[in-house]
Amino acid sequence: MRKLRKFLSILFFVAIAIVLIYIIQNYGIEPLRIQVANMGIWAPLGIFILRGISIILPALPSSAYSLLAGSLLGFQTGYFTILISDMVFCQTAFFIARNYGRTPVRKLVGIKAMKRIESFNQNQLEGNFFLMTGLLMTGLFDFLSYAIGIGGTRWRIFTPALLISLLISDSILVAVGAGVSQGAGILLGLALLGMFALATISGLAKNISK
Repeated sequence: MRKLRKFLSILFFVAIAIVLIYIIQNYGIEPLRIQVANMGIWAPLGIFILRGISIILPALPSSAYSLLAGSLLGFQTGYFTILISDMVFCQTAFFIARNYGRTPVRKLVGIKAMKRIESFNQNQLEGNFFLMTGLLMTGLFDFLSYAIGIGGTRWRIFTPALLISLLISDSILVAVGAGVSQGAGILLGLALLGMFALATISGLAKNISK
Protein backbone atom coordinates (compact mmCIF):
# COMPACT_ATOMS: atom_id res chain seq x y z
CA MET A 1 0.00 0.00 0.00
CA ARG A 2 2.84 2.39 0.85
CA LYS A 3 4.53 1.74 -2.52
CA LEU A 4 1.22 2.33 -4.31
CA ARG A 5 0.77 5.66 -2.54
CA LYS A 6 4.30 6.68 -3.46
CA PHE A 7 3.73 5.70 -7.08
CA LEU A 8 0.45 7.64 -7.21
CA SER A 9 2.08 10.71 -5.66
CA ILE A 10 4.80 10.66 -8.33
CA LEU A 11 2.19 10.20 -11.04
CA PHE A 12 0.17 13.11 -9.61
CA PHE A 13 3.24 15.37 -9.62
CA VAL A 14 3.99 14.50 -13.24
CA ALA A 15 0.36 15.11 -14.26
CA ILE A 16 0.29 18.50 -12.53
CA ALA A 17 3.58 19.49 -14.15
CA ILE A 18 2.26 18.54 -17.61
CA VAL A 19 -0.97 20.47 -17.10
CA LEU A 20 0.87 23.56 -15.88
CA ILE A 21 3.25 23.53 -18.82
CA TYR A 22 0.33 23.02 -21.23
CA ILE A 23 -1.57 25.98 -19.76
CA ILE A 24 1.50 28.20 -19.87
CA GLN A 25 2.23 27.18 -23.45
CA ASN A 26 -1.28 27.95 -24.65
CA TYR A 27 -1.84 31.13 -22.70
CA GLY A 28 1.47 32.86 -22.51
CA ILE A 29 4.68 30.90 -23.02
CA GLU A 30 5.18 31.76 -26.69
CA PRO A 31 6.00 35.45 -26.06
CA LEU A 32 8.32 34.32 -23.27
CA ARG A 33 10.07 31.84 -25.56
CA ILE A 34 10.64 34.59 -28.11
CA GLN A 35 12.23 36.75 -25.43
CA VAL A 36 14.35 33.81 -24.29
CA ALA A 37 15.55 33.23 -27.85
CA ASN A 38 16.53 36.88 -28.11
CA MET A 39 18.61 36.56 -24.93
CA GLY A 40 21.05 34.21 -26.65
CA ILE A 41 23.51 32.47 -24.31
CA TRP A 42 22.20 34.28 -21.23
CA ALA A 43 19.03 32.20 -20.92
CA PRO A 44 20.81 28.78 -20.82
CA LEU A 45 23.45 30.31 -18.55
CA GLY A 46 20.79 31.54 -16.13
CA ILE A 47 19.13 28.12 -15.94
CA PHE A 48 22.59 26.52 -15.62
CA ILE A 49 23.38 28.66 -12.56
CA LEU A 50 19.94 28.27 -10.93
CA ARG A 51 20.09 24.51 -11.38
CA GLY A 52 23.58 24.49 -9.88
CA ILE A 53 22.47 26.45 -6.82
CA SER A 54 19.65 23.96 -6.27
CA ILE A 55 22.25 21.16 -6.19
CA ILE A 56 24.68 22.83 -3.81
CA LEU A 57 21.73 23.82 -1.59
CA PRO A 58 19.53 20.69 -1.87
CA ALA A 59 16.64 22.23 0.07
CA LEU A 60 15.73 24.06 -3.14
CA PRO A 61 13.67 22.15 -5.76
CA SER A 62 15.68 21.13 -8.82
CA SER A 63 13.24 19.17 -11.00
CA ALA A 64 11.41 22.35 -11.96
CA TYR A 65 14.51 23.60 -13.78
CA SER A 66 14.56 20.51 -16.00
CA LEU A 67 10.96 21.16 -17.04
CA LEU A 68 11.71 24.84 -17.49
CA ALA A 69 14.78 24.13 -19.62
CA GLY A 70 12.84 21.81 -21.92
CA SER A 71 9.92 24.19 -22.20
CA LEU A 72 11.89 27.39 -22.87
CA LEU A 73 15.04 26.12 -24.59
CA GLY A 74 13.77 23.07 -26.44
CA PHE A 75 14.95 19.52 -25.84
CA GLN A 76 18.48 19.64 -27.26
CA THR A 77 19.63 22.93 -25.71
CA GLY A 78 17.69 22.30 -22.50
CA TYR A 79 19.09 18.78 -22.12
CA PHE A 80 22.71 19.82 -22.54
CA THR A 81 22.22 22.81 -20.23
CA ILE A 82 20.85 20.63 -17.42
CA LEU A 83 23.31 17.80 -18.07
CA ILE A 84 26.39 20.02 -17.93
CA SER A 85 25.08 21.89 -14.88
CA ASP A 86 24.44 18.63 -13.04
CA MET A 87 27.88 17.26 -13.92
CA VAL A 88 29.67 20.42 -12.81
CA PHE A 89 27.78 21.04 -9.58
CA CYS A 90 27.38 17.40 -8.49
CA GLN A 91 31.14 17.08 -8.90
CA THR A 92 31.52 20.27 -6.86
CA ALA A 93 29.34 18.84 -4.08
CA PHE A 94 31.32 15.60 -4.21
CA PHE A 95 34.69 17.37 -3.95
CA ILE A 96 33.53 19.57 -1.06
CA ALA A 97 32.44 16.51 0.89
CA ARG A 98 35.40 14.37 -0.18
CA ASN A 99 38.10 16.93 0.63
CA TYR A 100 36.65 18.90 3.54
CA GLY A 101 34.30 16.47 5.28
CA ARG A 102 31.05 16.94 7.14
CA THR A 103 31.44 20.40 8.65
CA PRO A 104 31.21 22.53 5.46
CA VAL A 105 28.52 20.24 4.07
CA ARG A 106 26.43 20.70 7.21
CA LYS A 107 26.79 24.48 6.92
CA LEU A 108 25.63 24.40 3.31
CA VAL A 109 22.67 22.03 3.57
CA GLY A 110 21.50 22.43 7.18
CA ILE A 111 21.02 19.93 9.99
CA LYS A 112 17.87 18.26 8.62
CA ALA A 113 19.34 17.65 5.17
CA MET A 114 22.58 16.47 6.77
CA LYS A 115 20.68 13.70 8.54
CA ARG A 116 19.42 12.47 5.18
CA ILE A 117 22.93 12.60 3.74
CA GLU A 118 24.29 10.64 6.69
CA SER A 119 21.59 7.98 6.20
CA PHE A 120 22.89 7.21 2.72
CA ASN A 121 26.35 6.46 4.12
CA GLN A 122 24.91 3.48 5.96
CA ASN A 123 24.35 1.71 2.63
CA GLN A 124 28.09 1.59 1.80
CA LEU A 125 27.48 2.86 -1.72
CA GLU A 126 31.17 2.89 -2.62
CA GLY A 127 31.13 -0.91 -2.77
CA ASN A 128 28.16 -1.24 -5.12
CA PHE A 129 28.41 0.55 -8.47
CA PHE A 130 24.93 -0.52 -9.60
CA LEU A 131 23.33 0.71 -6.40
CA MET A 132 25.21 4.01 -6.60
CA THR A 133 24.14 4.54 -10.21
CA GLY A 134 20.53 3.58 -9.54
CA LEU A 135 20.17 5.90 -6.57
CA LEU A 136 21.79 8.76 -8.47
CA MET A 137 18.96 8.46 -11.00
CA THR A 138 16.48 9.51 -8.34
CA GLY A 139 15.60 13.06 -7.36
CA LEU A 140 18.04 12.72 -4.46
CA PHE A 141 21.17 12.88 -6.61
CA ASP A 142 22.22 16.16 -4.96
CA PHE A 143 22.13 14.65 -1.46
CA LEU A 144 23.87 11.54 -2.77
CA SER A 145 26.73 13.53 -4.29
CA TYR A 146 27.52 14.84 -0.82
CA ALA A 147 26.98 11.43 0.80
CA ILE A 148 29.22 9.60 -1.66
CA GLY A 149 31.97 12.16 -1.15
CA ILE A 150 31.76 11.87 2.63
CA GLY A 151 31.86 8.08 2.28
CA GLY A 152 35.29 8.33 0.68
CA THR A 153 34.37 6.99 -2.76
CA ARG A 154 37.04 7.60 -5.38
CA TRP A 155 36.42 10.15 -8.13
CA ARG A 156 37.00 7.59 -10.89
CA ILE A 157 34.19 5.44 -9.49
CA PHE A 158 31.75 8.27 -8.76
CA THR A 159 32.12 10.04 -12.11
CA PRO A 160 31.01 7.22 -14.47
CA ALA A 161 28.11 6.36 -12.13
CA LEU A 162 27.06 10.02 -12.12
CA LEU A 163 27.38 10.38 -15.90
CA ILE A 164 25.35 7.25 -16.65
CA SER A 165 22.60 8.28 -14.23
CA LEU A 166 22.39 11.85 -15.55
CA LEU A 167 22.34 10.83 -19.21
CA ILE A 168 19.21 8.84 -18.48
CA SER A 169 17.41 10.80 -15.77
CA ASP A 170 18.03 14.33 -17.12
CA SER A 171 16.62 13.46 -20.52
CA ILE A 172 13.25 12.46 -19.09
CA LEU A 173 12.04 15.65 -17.38
CA VAL A 174 13.60 17.86 -20.06
CA ALA A 175 11.75 15.81 -22.68
CA VAL A 176 8.50 16.24 -20.74
CA GLY A 177 8.93 20.01 -20.75
CA ALA A 178 9.90 20.11 -24.41
CA GLY A 179 7.23 17.63 -25.49
CA VAL A 180 4.34 19.48 -23.87
CA SER A 181 5.39 23.00 -24.83
CA GLN A 182 6.10 22.05 -28.44
CA GLY A 183 3.19 19.64 -28.87
CA ALA A 184 5.57 16.77 -29.65
CA GLY A 185 3.42 13.77 -28.76
CA ILE A 186 6.08 11.16 -29.56
CA LEU A 187 8.71 12.93 -27.50
CA LEU A 188 6.30 13.29 -24.59
CA GLY A 189 5.24 9.64 -24.81
CA LEU A 190 8.85 8.44 -24.78
CA ALA A 191 9.59 10.71 -21.83
CA LEU A 192 6.70 9.29 -19.82
CA LEU A 193 7.75 5.73 -20.63
CA GLY A 194 11.25 6.64 -19.57
CA MET A 195 9.89 8.02 -16.30
CA PHE A 196 8.17 4.75 -15.49
CA ALA A 197 11.38 2.84 -16.35
CA LEU A 198 13.35 5.21 -14.14
CA ALA A 199 10.90 4.65 -11.27
CA THR A 200 11.41 0.90 -11.67
CA ILE A 201 15.21 1.23 -11.63
CA SER A 202 15.06 3.52 -8.61
CA GLY A 203 12.78 1.08 -6.79
CA LEU A 204 15.14 -1.83 -7.45
CA ALA A 205 18.11 0.20 -6.26
CA LYS A 206 16.33 1.21 -3.06
CA ASN A 207 15.31 -2.39 -2.37
CA ILE A 208 18.92 -3.48 -2.73
CA SER A 209 19.98 -0.78 -0.29
CA LYS A 210 17.71 -2.13 2.46
